[in-house]
Amino acid sequence: MEQETAASKWEGKQAVQVNGVKVEQAWSVVSDFCNVHEWFPTVDTCHRVEGTDGQTGLVRYCTSNKIKDEETKWAKERLVEIDPVGRCLSYEVLENNVGFGSYVATVKVLPVDGGDESDGKICRIEWSFVSDPVDGWTKENLESYVGFCLQHMADKMEMNL
Repeated sequence: MEQETAASKWEGKQAVQVNGVKVEQAWSVVSDFCNVHEWFPTVDTCHRVEGTDGQTGLVRYCTSNKIKDEETKWAKERLVEIDPVGRCLSYEVLENNVGFGSYVATVKVLPVDGGDESDGKICRIEWSFVSDPVDGWTKENLESYVGFCLQHMADKMEMNL
């Protein structure tokens, strides 16, 4: 039975290279858990509802009105782990009206080998997830959505940092 449950989980990973941005700059964006609305194209608002900024247990509430003719989409998400040295964080969806059951994501900011040695202004952001299947979506839809959001975030970083 446990193998059946594991087999029904979706696992995916997307990555994007960010040019002209140092690893520390990208990490400052990613590690600010309640600023996702400033960097993601489909999130209108995001704010802390409990916990302390930058610490595990922090819960954020995000909303989106970007989809026309539908109700406001929302999610409460908890910061499960944050590692400033390894530049990595994990979070889980607690409650939502988007269709997610269990969903855990890990976001890492990594240096890119072969970057400009003089300024180190190149990095890579990886986003992996493990999720229950989402009603109305395919695994490929979810991976594509994650890739779209990552690329949008990278483009904004390249223009603004």
